Amino acid sequence: MVKKAITSIAGRMSFLLIFLALGSCTKPLQAQQKAGNKPMNVIFILSDDHRYDFMGFMNKVPGLQTPNMDRMAREGAHLENAFVTTALCSPSRASILTGQYAHTHTIVDNNAPIPEGLTFFPQYLQKQGYQTGFFGKWHMGHEDDMPQPGFDQWVSFRGQGVYFNPVLNINGKSVKQPEGTYVTDLLTDQTLDWLNKRDKNKPFFAYLSHKGVHAEFQPAPRHAGKYKDMPIVSPQSMYLTATEESPVFGKKQEPQGPVNTRDIPEWVRKQRNSWHGVDGMYDGDIKFDVFYRNYLETLLSVDESIGKVLAWLKKEGLDKNTIVFYMGDNGFIFGEHGLIDKRNAYEPSMRVPLLVRGPGVVNAGIKVPQMVMNIDIAPTIMDMAGMSTPENMQGRTFLPLLKGEKVPSWRDRIFYEYYWEWAFPQTPTVFAIRTDQYKYIYNHGLWDINELYDIKADPEEMNNLIRSPQHQQVAAQLKKELWDWLERTGGLQIPLKPVPHRRIDLPFKGTY
Repeated sequence: MVKKAITSIAGRMSFLLIFLALGSCTKPLQAQQKAGNKPMNVIFILSDDHRYDFMGFMNKVPGLQTPNMDRMAREGAHLENAFVTTALCSPSRASILTGQYAHTHTIVDNNAPIPEGLTFFPQYLQKQGYQTGFFGKWHMGHEDDMPQPGFDQWVSFRGQGVYFNPVLNINGKSVKQPEGTYVTDLLTDQTLDWLNKRDKNKPFFAYLSHKGVHAEFQPAPRHAGKYKDMPIVSPQSMYLTATEESPVFGKKQEPQGPVNTRDIPEWVRKQRNSWHGVDGMYDGDIKFDVFYRNYLETLLSVDESIGKVLAWLKKEGLDKNTIVFYMGDNGFIFGEHGLIDKRNAYEPSMRVPLLVRGPGVVNAGIKVPQMVMNIDIAPTIMDMAGMSTPENMQGRTFLPLLKGEKVPSWRDRIFYEYYWEWAFPQTPTVFAIRTDQYKYIYNHGLWDINELYDIKADPEEMNNLIRSPQHQQVAAQLKKELWDWLERTGGLQIPLKPVPHRRIDLPFKGTY
């Protein structure tokens, strides 16, 4: 009885603390309206595994067409240095929703449960009078697709979902979608349908969370084959770890500038011939060039989704009072260092596209060079809604940057963490710190070398300076700052979970 009573009291106290936190950072909607400040609507569009430079206007991929992303960059802001704190679906999505690092919210991988009492920023928006809706991939709490706190309307699916004919969870009820339907189109239509039926006297927040472009990539039928003849241009670092048996795809680029092959980490060399390497990708089920083109074709429907949202806003006369975000949940490596996928701390993995359009609020055509992170999304959207940043959030609002204002105190370094997963053991636990010039990577838990790159002089990260006599002070300082950050933010506890399964990774598949 005593134990039950204590548990009950603890539960009520936890609820009370959340309630008080929700109330402490809000400015009542009625007060805003009386002051003549019409609340801003917000639509946040998230894609999956879209790397930062695969957009038409970036001129990285010859022939790639993303007219709606290009339009957002032209009419809004392009945040050129946007990063995630963990390049993995669930941790990154949790960081977006909580404004916290993975070691703080504890959803450190794709199987971690959602801790009791975790607060998502749309809960604050609801308190502020916003109507809120979630549409798409949730992918936290492992396979669960049930409605989550903070959303009045809920449309989702289990786990990674499927591209064709999905089963959608609509407000707690499973609804099989018709044959021939495509998930990107369905989620966009569900979002716009809800917006059409909304209460027009209240501001809205819509979170459109696409499955695209997560592997295995499947373009909409209307896009299949569009890039079948697109040339493949390999990254400069793709063949640094190649063996005599390694296949060559497309046009091979020779490295430009110094290369330190001696100090390529051993785990990077070994990963080349694995599920997440160019030689052994997906256990040989698909070749790099097909994989690459499928990705680009699958991206086209995501770009179209942005266009549909912008067209709807224009038709409804809401384009002047609605902020639209477009972001990737993490990047994706296409051959750099002989790898594919994300997880590691190299630039194409941890860097993401981030575009923000909002006439009257966001300066048109502005390029924001400052480093921003996914933990900044929640504070920024709350700022747009007239709310201050809660004390438990570790990010900060970048709204002043979108307006072109100078922020002298803006961060000059960012931190990164990734925790080893049993299902993909090729990548170790990784911690990193990045400034505008240097990146230090600490490869944890294995006997291997760490990494230091001058990313201004060496943007391809091919010349590991970790032994360079001229850079020992830089390496020492960054390593100290990295561990100071982990200690200061409570990140010195490596999360562990039971792993009772047989191994699924070659060459150890089937063993315990």
